[in-house]
Amino acid sequence: MTVVDTTQDLDALTLTIVAELAAPPERVWQVWVDPRQLERWWGPPTWPATFTEHDVAVGGRSAYHMTGPDGERAHGWWRITALDEPRSLEFEDGFADATGRPDDGLPVIRARVDLEPTPAGTRMTVRSRFADRAQMEQVLAMGVVEGMTGAMGQIDDVLLTAV
Repeated sequence: MTVVDTTQDLDALTLTIVAELAAPPERVWQVWVDPRQLERWWGPPTWPATFTEHDVAVGGRSAYHMTGPDGERAHGWWRITALDEPRSLEFEDGFADATGRPDDGLPVIRARVDLEPTPAGTRMTVRSRFADRAQMEQVLAMGVVEGMTGAMGQIDDVLLTAV
């Protein structure tokens, strides 16, 4: 398991997940920007992702769905808000309906990924920020901590394959 720390801060409205990865930041960056690599880990192990759009540029959009064990689909989207290759990526992460249209009834999470070099590879910090406490509690109740921990635990296998 690559995840070394998970912190929920209801006062700051943040969820922070930290992973230690045995690859340099330039390689870890690829698991975020290459949609085929992203599909191999984004989503819990029993809910693999399929990215149908992934434009990694400021203002770019991504569209994806995760498919559950019974064939159920959960749709989502990203909008890239900042990039500093290969150090950081910021995006809005939201829920969508089956057509990919944003679901205004569910929260939009503001996410920031930081990749810092370490002697053993990379320390990846993913910080999710919520608009208010109710939204954070709603997403936590949906199992985001367990889901992201399981998803990030799959990154080591992705890093072992050639780019």
